[in-house]
Amino acid sequence: MGASILIVDDEQAFLNSVTRKLRLEGFDDLAATPDPTAVAGLLAEKRFDAAILDITMPGMDGLEVLELIKRESPRTECIMVTANESIPMVIQAIKQGAFDYLVKPLQPDQLVHALKRALERGAMLDLLRLRQEAVRGPENSEAFAELTTANESMLRVLREAELHARSDIAVLLTGETGTGKELLARAIHKASPRKTGPFIAVNMLALSTGLFESEFFGHAKGAFTGAMTDTAGYLAQARGGTLFLDEIGDLPLELQGKLLRILQEHEFTPVGKTRPEKADVRFVAATNCDLDAFVSQSRFRKDLYYRLRFAALHLPPLRERKDDIRALTEAFIQGSAHPQVTLSEQAMRRLLAHDWPGNVRELRGVIESAANLAEDGQIQPEQLHLPEPAPGLSQALENGGLEPLAEVERRHILAVYEALERNKTQAARVLGIGLATLQRKLKGYGVK
Repeated sequence: MGASILIVDDEQAFLNSVTRKLRLEGFDDLAATPDPTAVAGLLAEKRFDAAILDITMPGMDGLEVLELIKRESPRTECIMVTANESIPMVIQAIKQGAFDYLVKPLQPDQLVHALKRALERGAMLDLLRLRQEAVRGPENSEAFAELTTANESMLRVLREAELHARSDIAVLLTGETGTGKELLARAIHKASPRKTGPFIAVNMLALSTGLFESEFFGHAKGAFTGAMTDTAGYLAQARGGTLFLDEIGDLPLELQGKLLRILQEHEFTPVGKTRPEKADVRFVAATNCDLDAFVSQSRFRKDLYYRLRFAALHLPPLRERKDDIRALTEAFIQGSAHPQVTLSEQAMRRLLAHDWPGNVRELRGVIESAANLAEDGQIQPEQLHLPEPAPGLSQALENGGLEPLAEVERRHILAVYEALERNKTQAARVLGIGLATLQRKLKGYGVK
């Protein structure tokens, strides 16, 4: 994993044990020292995402080290460990900013669990800081190269996705069909510590109830009629990498509980075997459904929804980011069989006038087809294969005489919200949308 971890303990045996366990768990960026006075020098060289600190050490105790770290690197999450549990000491450590407090002898998995929770908390705090900063895109431009955008809302989504990619937290991607959810899932994988592992995409709509366990867990030879060999399921195929669960909203209710158990326990047992195996995968789920509404209609399990929505990212439809159409069009032409083709201004106006119900996927298909038809080297409006706009529509849009659908929707939602005295629950019911959907839209409109 990409997180950098500092371990400080005067017992060399403890240092060796913890270092060995963390390396087995995939943590490679580790710094361990038995000398607490060396911490200042280590902090001067790099920033650590988390630190594991012994309380009782000669020369400089753990609380002093904690104070030093929080002063020099306040974003470092600290876990305190000690052989002597003391309530006043616990209280003091928490007051000084410690994330957790563990008592020796430690169970190895207990420490790993606490460390992962600390890293998730750090990632969420980074996310909150991001939302208060000016909009900027992801730092790892290579991982997100296929997601072309200059739109502020989309740039914020990509940056949040990059922050979530650093941990193993499950991510939920929502958005209309064609907005690029699978592309974003692949980008999260490429920006994560699991980037060298496999990326396995599963269409949950295509899963059958009877074969779910066999397809997900795998099966042993002879487990059922026709099982001629041991077969790895999706969880084993994606080991060390990312499992992308597409169309999660269409997963039958009777299978949602089985998926929830995997997410919670991180283990599974192949059909026909008795020994459980570790589910060493990162889950990214996607849907074009309104899961908030599905939960209220008892079509989606509430506990599974809350387990997934902790890191939820919504991709805006193309009609709400028409400022990206020109750049996307240029990218699609360059990726087509005719990269030398250009686009006439009349054709561009036609693209801007269209509402794009199929979103970015539809735009790509239209451009790649038109590039094939541009015999004179320039795409004209008649080669776009789009519905004819109403008389004067393109000109009216260009002159600002008509409002885009997104603006009409914005004004209507705000009018209903104000008419109901800013009662979000009632407004969502009147508008016929989920409460989470309304909250997301109001946030996008700048309403607190």
